[in-house]
Amino acid sequence: MTDYLAAVKKYAPHADEKKVAAIVKHCGIALRSRDSSLVSASDPKELKTVRESWCKKKLGLSGDAELDAGIKQVMTTMKAEHDKSRVVVYYLLAEHFKKLDVLGS
Repeated sequence: MTDYLAAVKKYAPHADEKKVAAIVKHCGIALRSRDSSLVSASDPKELKTVRESWCKKKLGLSGDAELDAGIKQVMTTMKAEHDKSRVVVYYLLAEHFKKLDVLGS
């Protein structure tokens, strides 16, 4: 858990440990596989999955164009990272869309 928190704090220095833990719990078994624990910024199918499963279903957002713009912004923020952690991407998206409260307290 501390590795995920440290990774998130690289981009969000005041990240809430409980919110990061909620994302880790949400991702569950997907984090055990290296491939599914990462988000490929160059794979349109992967980015669509992030939009549909995380942004829409978990965060309760809508509007494909706005969501795609937010995802693109997060990917730009993380461009220096070759391996983009799913937990970090999800946290930054929740923060970007001001939906951290959805993750509990």
